[in-house]
Amino acid sequence: MNYWLFKSEPSVWGWDDQVAKGDAGEEWDGVRNYQARNFMRDMAVGDLGFFYHSQKEKAIVGIVEVCAAAHPDSTTDDDRWECVDIRAQRPFVAPVTLDMVKSDSRLTDMALVRMSRLSVQPVTAQEWKIVCELGKTAN
Repeated sequence: MNYWLFKSEPSVWGWDDQVAKGDAGEEWDGVRNYQARNFMRDMAVGDLGFFYHSQKEKAIVGIVEVCAAAHPDSTTDDDRWECVDIRAQRPFVAPVTLDMVKSDSRLTDMALVRMSRLSVQPVTAQEWKIVCELGKTAN
């Protein structure tokens, strides 16, 4: 299993929106960055990801699961763009803020710190464990 982080502006698509989609999940569409798209191509059904609220909140608020492998993004006719579908698994007991991640010396190499603008990012197994610990959430 691999781990990921999905960033979203909560004013556009937030955790509550994701939860409302239930088991069917929702396309993680609209990504127009080749590196982020390539990460989605690497995903497998069952992989887990952090759901991150960007903008003002800047916090990891929940865990999602990839429920459909990469497929054409339905929001464009351009066949270069693909996306996966994700569904909400569980919220974090305590949100993990970007400041918390940046201040934890164990997470200095995390993509969230190094590639802060990328909307889809890989997370190592060790980073996953640490962030879940910080969020008081089972990994």
